[in-house]
Amino acid sequence: MSQPLVAMWAHSRSASTAFLRMMIERGDVAVLHEPFLALTEEGSLTLPSPDGGQVTARSEKDLLVRLAELARARPVFVKEVLDYEYPHLFKHPEDLAGFAHTFIVRDPRPTIASHYAIKPAVTCAEIGYERLFRLFELVREATGRRPLVIRTERLVREPAAVVEEFCAYTGLPFLPGSLTWAAGDRPEWRRTRRWHLDASGSAGFEDRRNSYTATVDNHPALRAFYDHHLPFYQRLVQYE
Repeated sequence: MSQPLVAMWAHSRSASTAFLRMMIERGDVAVLHEPFLALTEEGSLTLPSPDGGQVTARSEKDLLVRLAELARARPVFVKEVLDYEYPHLFKHPEDLAGFAHTFIVRDPRPTIASHYAIKPAVTCAEIGYERLFRLFELVREATGRRPLVIRTERLVREPAAVVEEFCAYTGLPFLPGSLTWAAGDRPEWRRTRRWHLDASGSAGFEDRRNSYTATVDNHPALRAFYDHHLPFYQRLVQYE
């Protein structure tokens, strides 16, 4: 019998890595950090196998098969950002029918400024809300179940309540002790470490309000990103 196979779909700068850090703290779940992103950028990905060893995936389809195999041995949590449009996922959403799908979204105003501060060459599509909403609609149809939507602002304000709802939705036990952890880098995100400095410095869910020189209020390109993605964000949070 398979264990829970959980996906958390996110846009970059949403605090999804802090959520992943909480899942690592649980100790009872196999945790994968942005495997589709890594596969896209590296061409292959090494991940745990059900027997405790390792296996390699070289395509999105292969990765999905490996994740399903792993979930036959233990619960699996996958955190993924939609900086890319992963072709197989969008063309074959039926292959995602075995997942419990969750989405995390943050107010696009600070999110876009934060993304630009790390990657000034970011494109409109990479901001991610449009892809998130499209995937939300696809997996809702494929699974016949409305995905769970988590708003970052509520997560940092009411972490216990939000995580308990997440656990009820996904079939995982709620473990209150996982809501705090020791700050520090993790090998899971070493490849993309510069994106996760806030998560590395955290010991729990925190309401970080960083300031940025370029914002949607003073930078025309960022304003255009905001105007494009705001409707998709609004559609997603109506399901919170």
